[in-house]
Amino acid sequence: MLLDGLLDPQTWIDRFGAYALWGVALIIFIECWLFPFLPGDSLLFLVGLLISQSDAVNQPIWLACVVLTVSAVASNIVGYLVGAKAGPAIFNKPDSRIFKQEHIDQTFAFFDKYGNRAIVLARFVPIVRTFITLAAGVGRMPMRRFVTYSAIGGILWATGVTLAGYWLGQIDFLERHIDLLLIAIVGLSVVPIAIEFLRARSTKRDERYDEEHERMRVLRDEAAEDGDSPASR
Repeated sequence: MLLDGLLDPQTWIDRFGAYALWGVALIIFIECWLFPFLPGDSLLFLVGLLISQSDAVNQPIWLACVVLTVSAVASNIVGYLVGAKAGPAIFNKPDSRIFKQEHIDQTFAFFDKYGNRAIVLARFVPIVRTFITLAAGVGRMPMRRFVTYSAIGGILWATGVTLAGYWLGQIDFLERHIDLLLIAIVGLSVVPIAIEFLRARSTKRDERYDEEHERMRVLRDEAAEDGDSPASR
């Protein structure tokens, strides 16, 4: 994947050319609900960095933050709706190469541990941030609550990481060593995915979520605590 430029944020920026901001927004939209193996974090950082350093992304930083945050939140809403409509059917396919049961196991376990905060925290966890939107839809998490937490997470993640790249790009040392920084960004893109892969290989699947009703219970229990469970509607 590295050879094809899939995880190289600079390659994506070069491909999009003058439409770099809008192309990155599209990648963020795809990564946050459909295809988790894209460099979302590093693309956000690089956009902010390039805005402060060059004309490669010729847009004001405030516009970049708004566009990327809207894309991230809109993606979560689409993922939620897809999960509500087709989630169980997708994850029940034993031969699926992307939508594997192990992924949904990890996501529901994440819900179990962090509750409502999971929607916010998942933004910063590769793979989980993709499948948590589908899981919320599968479990019929109240949409208003989901959108609220998704918006909070989207602002902290998309705006926060983009601004981090923008501010760091104004440091003289980084400006003189931009090539080394880009190499580091690619490396950081790979590390979280590698960690998640190794963790999945080293731990046994959580059998609590083998049954569909057990997976849905996690989100329904959270909804019941807020007095807004689907069953009460």
